[in-house]
Formats: sequence, structure tokens, C-alpha cells
Amino acid sequence: MSTAPDPFAIAAHLHVLLRRKTGRVTDTEWMATNADYAREIVRHAREKAASDGHEELLPWAEKLEAAIPTMGVAPRKTLLDVAADALRKAPDGNHYVGGLR
Repeated sequence: MSTAPDPFAIAAHLHVLLRRKTGRVTDTEWMATNADYAREIVRHAREKAASDGHEELLPWAEKLEAAIPTMGVAPRKTLLDVAADALRKAPDGNHYVGGLR
């Protein structure tokens, strides 16, 4: 089973690499939540990889770019969570569909 990439973990790793290799300080949380900022960091990482030979930035830039579509998307609820919420919200403790038993 494939899991979605964790933008925060990717951003943290890329932040450390950019700081060590290029001296660039980034905002990890902003990089993990703002698609425009993330795209700019991807562009910068690719530029530095090409101009300064920091090839180790490329895989992390690609991972961040792949995670951009998941930024700002609320995690999906499981069926169990949806059912539990519906039971909690049932009026007067009526836990039957339409009052039927």
C-alpha cells in the first residue's frame, strides 16, 4: 500500500540540505503548506544543483514537487470515524436509521 508523501518531512530534509550546501535559510513549515513557496524552493534547489553541482538536492526537490498537490488537503476520514461521528450527533440517543429498529 502506497502512502502519500509527508510534505513536512520532505521540507525539513530539503531545508537542512539547502542550509548546508547553499547557505539558504528556508521556512520549513511554510514550505510544507504553501504550494507557491514550495514551487519556488524547488526552482531554487534545481538551479543550485545545476549551477553549483549540488546534485543531492535534486531528489528532494522532486519529492517536494510531488507532494505539492497534497498540501492543504484535509486527510480523509475512515468509514469508522464517519459512523462514530454520526452516532455522537444522533439526537436524543436515537442510534437507529430513521427511528427504525
